[in-house]
Amino acid sequence: MVEEKSFGLENELIEGRNAVIEALRAGRAIDKIYLARGEVDRTLGHIASRARELGLVVVECDRRKLDAMSRTHAHQGVIALAAVKETVSIDDILAVAAERGEEPFVVVCDEISDGHNLGAIIRSAECAGAHGVIIPKRRSAGLTAVVDKASAGAAEHMAVARVPNLPAAIKELKERGLWVFGTAADGTSELWHTDFSGAVAIVIGSEGDGMGRLVRESCDHIVSLPMKGRVSSLNASVAAGIVLYEVMRQRS
Repeated sequence: MVEEKSFGLENELIEGRNAVIEALRAGRAIDKIYLARGEVDRTLGHIASRARELGLVVVECDRRKLDAMSRTHAHQGVIALAAVKETVSIDDILAVAAERGEEPFVVVCDEISDGHNLGAIIRSAECAGAHGVIIPKRRSAGLTAVVDKASAGAAEHMAVARVPNLPAAIKELKERGLWVFGTAADGTSELWHTDFSGAVAIVIGSEGDGMGRLVRESCDHIVSLPMKGRVSSLNASVAAGIVLYEVMRQRS
Protein backbone atom coordinates (compact mmCIF):
# COMPACT_ATOMS: atom_id res chain seq x y z
CA MET A 1 0.00 0.00 0.00
CA VAL A 2 1.30 3.51 -0.82
CA GLU A 3 2.51 5.32 2.29
CA GLU A 4 0.25 8.06 3.66
CA LYS A 5 3.21 10.46 3.76
CA SER A 6 3.26 10.37 -0.04
CA PHE A 7 0.35 12.75 0.01
CA GLY A 8 1.63 15.04 2.76
CA LEU A 9 2.45 18.74 2.53
CA GLU A 10 6.20 18.03 2.29
CA ASN A 11 5.88 16.10 -0.98
CA GLU A 12 4.29 16.40 -4.37
CA LEU A 13 3.63 14.05 -7.24
CA ILE A 14 5.26 14.40 -10.64
CA GLU A 15 3.24 12.47 -13.20
CA GLY A 16 3.87 11.45 -16.78
CA ARG A 17 6.94 10.42 -18.74
CA ASN A 18 8.16 13.83 -19.93
CA ALA A 19 7.58 15.46 -16.56
CA VAL A 20 9.53 12.76 -14.69
CA ILE A 21 12.36 12.74 -17.24
CA GLU A 22 12.77 16.52 -16.97
CA ALA A 23 12.65 16.32 -13.16
CA LEU A 24 15.55 13.84 -13.28
CA ARG A 25 17.47 16.07 -15.70
CA ALA A 26 16.89 19.11 -13.51
CA GLY A 27 18.25 17.33 -10.45
CA ARG A 28 14.95 17.57 -8.56
CA ALA A 29 15.00 15.99 -5.10
CA ILE A 30 13.05 12.77 -5.66
CA ASP A 31 12.23 10.25 -2.94
CA LYS A 32 10.74 7.40 -4.99
CA ILE A 33 9.60 6.59 -8.49
CA TYR A 34 6.58 4.34 -8.96
CA LEU A 35 6.40 2.41 -12.23
CA ALA A 36 3.60 0.26 -13.62
CA ARG A 37 4.57 -3.39 -13.17
CA GLY A 38 5.07 -5.42 -16.35
CA GLU A 39 5.43 -2.44 -18.72
CA VAL A 40 8.02 -2.95 -21.47
CA ASP A 41 7.86 0.61 -22.79
CA ARG A 42 11.28 1.93 -23.80
CA THR A 43 10.81 5.33 -22.17
CA LEU A 44 9.76 3.81 -18.85
CA GLY A 45 12.80 1.55 -19.03
CA HIS A 46 15.01 4.61 -19.54
CA ILE A 47 13.42 6.32 -16.54
CA ALA A 48 14.00 3.25 -14.36
CA SER A 49 17.64 2.94 -15.46
CA ARG A 50 18.40 6.62 -14.92
CA ALA A 51 16.69 6.64 -11.53
CA ARG A 52 18.70 3.63 -10.36
CA GLU A 53 21.92 5.25 -11.62
CA LEU A 54 21.09 8.21 -9.38
CA GLY A 55 20.48 5.89 -6.44
CA LEU A 56 16.75 6.52 -6.29
CA VAL A 57 14.24 3.96 -5.06
CA VAL A 58 12.18 2.51 -7.92
CA VAL A 59 8.98 0.72 -6.93
CA GLU A 60 7.07 -1.42 -9.41
CA CYS A 61 3.38 -1.59 -8.60
CA ASP A 62 0.03 -2.48 -10.07
CA ARG A 63 -1.35 0.13 -12.50
CA ARG A 64 -4.47 0.37 -10.33
CA LYS A 65 -2.31 1.67 -7.50
CA LEU A 66 -0.91 4.35 -9.80
CA ASP A 67 -4.47 5.23 -10.80
CA ALA A 68 -5.37 5.66 -7.13
CA MET A 69 -2.32 7.87 -6.49
CA SER A 70 -2.73 10.02 -9.61
CA ARG A 71 -4.04 13.58 -9.46
CA THR A 72 -3.84 14.19 -13.19
CA HIS A 73 -5.53 10.91 -14.23
CA ALA A 74 -2.87 10.72 -16.98
CA HIS A 75 0.21 9.29 -15.27
CA GLN A 76 1.38 7.23 -18.31
CA GLY A 77 2.66 4.47 -16.05
CA VAL A 78 5.04 6.55 -13.92
CA ILE A 79 4.72 8.78 -10.85
CA ALA A 80 7.61 10.33 -8.94
CA LEU A 81 7.33 11.36 -5.30
CA ALA A 82 9.37 14.57 -4.94
CA ALA A 83 10.05 17.40 -2.55
CA VAL A 84 7.79 20.39 -3.15
CA LYS A 85 9.30 22.66 -5.82
CA GLU A 86 10.50 25.91 -4.33
CA THR A 87 9.41 29.22 -5.79
CA VAL A 88 11.90 32.05 -6.24
CA SER A 89 12.02 35.84 -5.96
CA ILE A 90 11.98 38.48 -8.69
CA ASP A 91 15.67 39.05 -7.91
CA ASP A 92 16.32 35.37 -8.65
CA ILE A 93 14.58 35.63 -12.03
CA LEU A 94 16.60 38.70 -13.00
CA ALA A 95 19.74 36.91 -11.85
CA VAL A 96 18.99 34.12 -14.35
CA ALA A 97 18.97 36.73 -17.13
CA ALA A 98 22.24 38.22 -15.88
CA GLU A 99 23.89 34.78 -15.75
CA ARG A 100 22.91 34.21 -19.40
CA GLY A 101 24.13 37.67 -20.39
CA GLU A 102 20.66 38.54 -21.73
CA GLU A 103 18.12 41.32 -21.27
CA PRO A 104 15.40 40.12 -18.87
CA PHE A 105 12.39 38.39 -20.41
CA VAL A 106 9.65 37.71 -17.85
CA VAL A 107 6.13 36.31 -18.13
CA VAL A 108 3.46 37.50 -15.68
CA CYS A 109 0.29 35.41 -15.31
CA ASP A 110 -2.69 37.35 -13.95
CA GLU A 111 -4.93 34.86 -12.13
CA ILE A 112 -4.59 31.92 -14.54
CA SER A 113 -6.77 29.50 -12.57
CA ASP A 114 -6.73 26.49 -14.91
CA GLY A 115 -3.71 24.27 -14.22
CA HIS A 116 -3.57 23.05 -17.82
CA ASN A 117 -3.37 26.63 -19.09
CA LEU A 118 -0.70 27.62 -16.57
CA GLY A 119 1.33 24.52 -17.43
CA ALA A 120 1.05 25.26 -21.15
CA ILE A 121 2.14 28.89 -20.58
CA ILE A 122 5.17 27.75 -18.57
CA ARG A 123 6.03 25.31 -21.36
CA SER A 124 5.86 28.09 -24.00
CA ALA A 125 7.83 30.44 -21.76
CA GLU A 126 10.61 27.90 -21.28
CA CYS A 127 10.76 27.08 -24.99
CA ALA A 128 10.80 30.77 -25.96
CA GLY A 129 13.73 31.52 -23.64
CA ALA A 130 11.96 33.42 -20.86
CA HIS A 131 13.93 33.75 -17.65
CA GLY A 132 11.03 33.36 -15.27
CA VAL A 133 7.29 33.35 -14.66
CA ILE A 134 5.47 35.37 -11.99
CA ILE A 135 2.12 34.23 -10.58
CA PRO A 136 -0.03 35.64 -7.75
CA LYS A 137 -0.46 33.77 -4.48
CA ARG A 138 -4.24 34.09 -4.59
CA ARG A 139 -6.79 33.19 -7.26
CA SER A 140 -4.23 31.35 -9.36
CA ALA A 141 -3.26 27.78 -10.03
CA GLY A 142 -0.13 26.78 -8.11
CA LEU A 143 2.72 24.48 -9.07
CA THR A 144 0.61 21.33 -8.87
CA ALA A 145 1.00 17.92 -10.48
CA VAL A 146 -1.49 19.01 -13.15
CA VAL A 147 0.59 22.10 -13.99
CA ASP A 148 3.80 20.07 -14.09
CA LYS A 149 2.23 17.45 -16.36
CA ALA A 150 0.71 20.10 -18.66
CA SER A 151 4.10 21.81 -18.93
CA ALA A 152 5.64 18.52 -20.18
CA GLY A 153 8.34 18.96 -17.55
CA ALA A 154 9.20 22.57 -18.46
CA ALA A 155 8.19 23.64 -14.94
CA GLU A 156 11.25 21.76 -13.68
CA HIS A 157 13.53 24.19 -15.54
CA MET A 158 11.60 27.44 -15.11
CA ALA A 159 12.10 29.92 -12.27
CA VAL A 160 8.64 30.69 -10.87
CA ALA A 161 7.97 33.51 -8.41
CA ARG A 162 4.71 33.59 -6.46
CA VAL A 163 3.95 37.10 -5.23
CA PRO A 164 1.29 38.50 -2.86
CA ASN A 165 0.53 41.57 -4.99
CA LEU A 166 0.82 41.51 -8.80
CA PRO A 167 0.60 45.29 -9.43
CA ALA A 168 3.40 45.80 -6.87
CA ALA A 169 5.49 43.14 -8.61
CA ILE A 170 4.92 44.84 -11.98
CA LYS A 171 5.96 48.18 -10.43
CA GLU A 172 9.16 46.52 -9.22
CA LEU A 173 9.87 45.15 -12.70
CA LYS A 174 9.42 48.64 -14.17
CA GLU A 175 11.75 50.11 -11.55
CA ARG A 176 14.31 47.47 -12.56
CA GLY A 177 14.17 48.68 -16.17
CA LEU A 178 11.66 46.33 -17.80
CA TRP A 179 8.95 47.50 -20.20
CA VAL A 180 5.65 45.81 -19.34
CA PHE A 181 3.29 44.71 -22.12
CA GLY A 182 -0.22 43.57 -21.28
CA THR A 183 -2.31 41.51 -23.71
CA ALA A 184 -5.96 42.25 -24.51
CA ALA A 185 -8.32 42.07 -27.48
CA ASP A 186 -8.79 45.85 -27.38
CA GLY A 187 -5.09 46.66 -27.13
CA THR A 188 -3.90 49.72 -29.03
CA SER A 189 -0.58 48.18 -30.14
CA GLU A 190 -0.81 45.36 -32.73
CA LEU A 191 1.47 42.45 -32.00
CA TRP A 192 3.41 42.57 -35.28
CA HIS A 193 4.01 46.32 -34.91
CA THR A 194 5.20 46.24 -31.28
CA ASP A 195 8.88 46.58 -30.38
CA PHE A 196 9.80 43.92 -27.79
CA SER A 197 13.54 44.58 -27.87
CA GLY A 198 15.28 45.16 -24.56
CA ALA A 199 14.11 44.09 -21.12
CA VAL A 200 10.45 43.06 -21.26
CA ALA A 201 7.67 41.53 -19.20
CA ILE A 202 4.59 40.05 -20.90
CA VAL A 203 1.35 39.96 -18.90
CA ILE A 204 -1.19 37.23 -19.75
CA GLY A 205 -4.69 37.82 -18.42
CA SER A 206 -7.02 35.25 -16.89
CA GLU A 207 -9.12 32.87 -18.97
CA GLY A 208 -12.44 34.60 -18.45
CA ASP A 209 -11.91 38.26 -17.55
CA GLY A 210 -8.46 39.01 -18.90
CA MET A 211 -6.21 41.33 -16.91
CA GLY A 212 -7.54 42.89 -13.75
CA ARG A 213 -7.99 46.68 -13.73
CA LEU A 214 -4.99 47.48 -11.51
CA VAL A 215 -2.75 45.09 -13.45
CA ARG A 216 -3.83 46.61 -16.75
CA GLU A 217 -3.23 50.14 -15.47
CA SER A 218 0.28 49.07 -14.41
CA CYS A 219 1.28 48.08 -17.96
CA ASP A 220 3.22 50.40 -20.26
CA HIS A 221 1.48 49.12 -23.40
CA ILE A 222 -1.51 46.91 -24.20
CA VAL A 223 -0.91 44.57 -27.12
CA SER A 224 -3.59 42.97 -29.29
CA LEU A 225 -3.40 39.93 -31.55
CA PRO A 226 -4.84 40.33 -35.05
CA MET A 227 -8.02 38.29 -35.45
CA LYS A 228 -9.34 37.29 -38.88
CA GLY A 229 -12.06 34.84 -37.87
CA ARG A 230 -15.46 35.24 -36.26
CA VAL A 231 -14.36 34.19 -32.77
CA SER A 232 -13.25 37.21 -30.77
CA SER A 233 -10.56 35.70 -28.56
CA LEU A 234 -8.00 32.92 -28.12
CA ASN A 235 -7.38 30.54 -25.25
CA ALA A 236 -5.01 32.19 -22.74
CA SER A 237 -2.21 29.68 -23.26
CA VAL A 238 -2.51 29.84 -27.06
CA ALA A 239 -2.36 33.65 -27.02
CA ALA A 240 0.63 33.47 -24.68
CA GLY A 241 2.49 31.12 -27.01
CA ILE A 242 1.98 33.44 -29.99
CA VAL A 243 3.14 36.54 -28.11
CA LEU A 244 6.13 34.83 -26.48
CA TYR A 245 7.38 33.51 -29.80
CA GLU A 246 7.12 36.97 -31.34
CA VAL A 247 9.26 38.24 -28.46
CA MET A 248 11.74 35.42 -29.09
CA ARG A 249 11.78 36.19 -32.84
CA GLN A 250 12.64 39.83 -32.20
CA ARG A 251 15.25 38.98 -29.57
CA SER A 252 16.91 36.57 -32.00
